[in-house]
Amino acid sequence: MRAVVTGGAGFVGSHLCEALVARGDTVVCVDDLSTGRAANVAALAGNKRFRLVEHDVSTPFEVDGRVDAVAHLASPASPVDYHARPLQTLAVGSRGTEHCLQLALRNDARFVLASTSEVYGDPLQHPQTEDYWGNVNPIGPRSVYDEAKRFAEALSAAYRRTLGVDVGIIRIFNTYGPRMRPTDGRVVSSFVTQALQGEPLTIYGDGSQTRSFCFVDDLVRGIVAMLDGSEPGPVNLGNPAERTVSELAALVLALTGSTAPVVHLPLPVDDPTRRRPDITAARTRLGWEPVIDIDEGLRRTIAWFESREGVLPADPARVLGAAGA
Repeated sequence: MRAVVTGGAGFVGSHLCEALVARGDTVVCVDDLSTGRAANVAALAGNKRFRLVEHDVSTPFEVDGRVDAVAHLASPASPVDYHARPLQTLAVGSRGTEHCLQLALRNDARFVLASTSEVYGDPLQHPQTEDYWGNVNPIGPRSVYDEAKRFAEALSAAYRRTLGVDVGIIRIFNTYGPRMRPTDGRVVSSFVTQALQGEPLTIYGDGSQTRSFCFVDDLVRGIVAMLDGSEPGPVNLGNPAERTVSELAALVLALTGSTAPVVHLPLPVDDPTRRRPDITAARTRLGWEPVIDIDEGLRRTIAWFESREGVLPADPARVLGAAGA
C-alpha cells in the first residue's frame, strides 16, 4: 500500500508512519511542521519507502504516483495549539479536509478521517456511543477544534454519499505516549513533565473530572485496521478504562517517585467533566481493543521523557528523593 499521512510528523502521525513503513507500506508524510516536528520522523528519513513533504494541506496539493490510502491527521490537536491557532484549526478542518478528500477521489483511494472525542463536547451521555450527537458550545473557547472536526466529519460523509469516496471516520479519545511535546497542554505530558522537574502538578478544578487514556501504540493499531478495511464509521478509538484526573496525578507521582505537590486552579470554560468511549463498534467491526494498561503505558512514556534532554532537572535527587532513579 502507498499511503499519504497528513500530520505525519505529529505525535500520533509519526507513530502511524512508523507502523506502516515497518509492515512494508510506502508512506508520503505531509506536514507543515507548525505543531509537528521533523525529529519525530527522523528515524525514517533514510528509508526509501518514506518521504516527508513540508506543506500546509489547507492549500491545494498533489502527490506524484499512485495513492492507495489517505489518512488525514493534520490539525492542531492540543488546547495550547488550537487556542493559539484558531483560524488555522478551522482552515485545516475545512479546506484541508476537502483537499485530502479530493486527493482520495482522484486516486480512488481509501480515506480515513482522524476525528476526535471532542465532537461529543461536554457529553450528557456516558459512556459515549457513536450515535450520540454531542453537547458542544459552538462559540466557546474550545469550539474551533470541536466544530472543525464536526464539519470535517460532515464533509467526509457527504463525499462518501455523493461522490462514492471510500471514507472511514474514527473518533480518537485521549491518547498519550512517547513524542508528546512537554508543553502541549495535555494532562499526561503536563503531569509527567512537572513531576520530573519537581514542579507542582497542576489540576484544573477539583480533579474529579474523568478521562480515558489510550496508549499511542494501541491507537495506531486501530487506525491501521480502519485503513485496511471498508468500515465507514464513525468508530470510537480509545481506552474505556476511566480515571479521574486526581487519580492520574497520584499514579504519575508514584511511577516517577516524585514528591512534587499538587495544586488546584479554576476549571476552564467548556472543559468536559466526563469522557469515556464505548468501543463496542471498534471491537465488533474492526476487531480492535486496547491491550496496554495505564501503568505500563505511563512507564514507557515516563522513560521516554526521562531520555529527552532538558526534561529532567540537573539534580534528579531533587525530584526522585529516596525512590532513586
